[in-house]
Amino acid sequence: MSDSRELSVERRIAAPVETVWRTMTNRFEEWFCPRPWRAEARDIEWRPGGRSLVVMHGPNGEEMPNEGVVLDYEPNRRFVFTDAFTAGWKPSGPFMVGLFEIAPDGDGTLFTATARHWTDEALEQHRSMDFEGGWGAMADQLQTLAEGGAL
Repeated sequence: MSDSRELSVERRIAAPVETVWRTMTNRFEEWFCPRPWRAEARDIEWRPGGRSLVVMHGPNGEEMPNEGVVLDYEPNRRFVFTDAFTAGWKPSGPFMVGLFEIAPDGDGTLFTATARHWTDEALEQHRSMDFEGGWGAMADQLQTLAEGGAL
């Protein structure tokens, strides 16, 4: 789907879908946040409707909590989350819906990370936060780990 309020990055990963999926879910904290920042998955319920609480920690002691809900979870295919709700479907100030999708691509896997925004202003805010650089680094980290490398 192409949308005017969508930002996206892709990577071709030289690993089978199952390996990439295990890396995405089992090693989430290692790839989700671009270094030197780090992610702490305080609570992720890998199921539709599950809570998602990830705190990003900056190199100077910054903390950015990101709370939301898992909207969709299809093993070896995708997970989707949003900050429009917190646990128990409590409405929150929405910024985006995030989609992390994988698909077979020859002898490897195509990873696509997409952010869909509620408003033009949210899209521009995310773009000005260096979406391409940040989500690109995140995708590179996932690729390195899934291909057997170290960060």
